[in-house]
Amino acid sequence: QVQLVESGGGLVQAGGSLRLSCAASGRTFSSYVMGWFRQAPGKERELVATINKSGGSTYYADSVKGRFTISRDNAKNTMYLQMTSLKPEDTAVYYCAATGRLDYMWYVQPDSYDYWGQGTQVTVSS
Repeated sequence: QVQLVESGGGLVQAGGSLRLSCAASGRTFSSYVMGWFRQAPGKERELVATINKSGGSTYYADSVKGRFTISRDNAKNTMYLQMTSLKPEDTAVYYCAATGRLDYMWYVQPDSYDYWGQGTQVTVSS
């Protein structure tokens, strides 16, 4: 089992940047495929980006491609999401998630993930 805690959310103006962190504790962090999801009010939770166990491969939603960067540091048991050129439509609660599934494919559905953090609010003002 792994416990996940997000941090780094806040209020930022459009065009600004934020970096989210997800600290993991418990079982070996490097044994999990990790992902960032977000959920805006009245909308379903959606994948933002995911990263394989070694950190060598990443996948992004089209809406954030070129603006967001997912990364992980297995030595520090931490995953990151660097967000740049933020837009009001990026406003949401951001969650980190982990799955112990094999990393030969990308897992884009929330129900593919076994563990979740509590979420951190990101608000982008226009």
